[in-house]
Amino acid sequence: MSTQVYDAIVVGAGSVGLPTAVSLAQAGLKPLVIDQFPGPGQGSNKAAIGGIRATHSQPAKIRLCLDSLRIFSTWKEMYGHDLEWQANGYAFVAYRDREEKELKELLLVQQRHGLNIRWVDRAEMLAAVPDLNPGELRGGTFSPDDGSASPLLSSVGFFQRAQALGVEFRFGERVTGIIRRRGRVAGVRTDRGGYATSTVINAGGAWARSLAQAAGIDVPVVPDSHEAGITEPVAPFLGPMLVDIRPFEGSKNYYFYQHKPGQIVFCITPEPPVVGTDRRETSTFLPMIARRMVDLVPKLANIKVRRTWRGLYPMTPDGSPIIGPGPELEGYIHAVGMCGQGYMLGPGVGLLVTRMVTEQLTDGDREVLEELRPDREFGGGEALK
Repeated sequence: MSTQVYDAIVVGAGSVGLPTAVSLAQAGLKPLVIDQFPGPGQGSNKAAIGGIRATHSQPAKIRLCLDSLRIFSTWKEMYGHDLEWQANGYAFVAYRDREEKELKELLLVQQRHGLNIRWVDRAEMLAAVPDLNPGELRGGTFSPDDGSASPLLSSVGFFQRAQALGVEFRFGERVTGIIRRRGRVAGVRTDRGGYATSTVINAGGAWARSLAQAAGIDVPVVPDSHEAGITEPVAPFLGPMLVDIRPFEGSKNYYFYQHKPGQIVFCITPEPPVVGTDRRETSTFLPMIARRMVDLVPKLANIKVRRTWRGLYPMTPDGSPIIGPGPELEGYIHAVGMCGQGYMLGPGVGLLVTRMVTEQLTDGDREVLEELRPDREFGGGEALK
């Protein structure tokens, strides 16, 4: 066992773990980050496509992502790292009664919780996205403060900021157990040794369940595979992230945007879910999504695809994160089950976890934690997964 005692140990150096480490260090604590991979952001983070939105249907996720947006949008000014942030907005399009009704109903919740979003009619939507198929377009919702950034540059930026604050990292090291003493955390064991702490934060992403089980705790987080792709760079022509929630054979919805350097980045939500850890690309993904994307924006037809890939979404039964203290073990904190939205939730979650650790929770924080608590009834679900 190392003689060094850490104020907190964060397990996972990805979309949630890295900003959590930064936030803890900025609060004056000394954290250690342990990750099984050889460097920062080498798990699911590197498979993220970069969208950052507060446009959700659940108050807790709206609040957390509003904090994340503030961090991403000011990061370069504050710390000098260019994360390729752009406030390009999100546009959820509606071509049928069903989607128009659903999106308008969600506006009531979204606006009530501080999201800058509104319904735009057909003409306004076409003004924002001139290359959109006008067809039977009815309009949609538009949230101009949402945006995008580079997950790879973000992991580097958060990592370098954490190092500058004195955060220690142990890469290529796997946690094998949690050391307990009288019902509370006393440290962690790894395949290389042990470290003393009174607080362990599980930010293990798709591997969160096995880490929880190493602590003698179970958490209903199951990974499934989502496929994405990227095109060659082209001159800027596409503004906001476009989201089409119309279900289609093989997919629940799909979404794409033009990254700051010019590439079109795209992804689907498969239906039924592809449960498991298989990250091999498929032959069905590109033909399926290409047809839908070209139908929505015909101008995409002649752009060449550079590559596709699959990443893991750590899913919960209701599509919402699990955040809060594990009631079975004092000093153990869940920051898991981000359901593929860890990149956009991570900085907000990091701030919340830090306020938990430093006992500075606000009334708003308590409402978020009540909604996302580990022992909740897993019913209902996020409408905009």
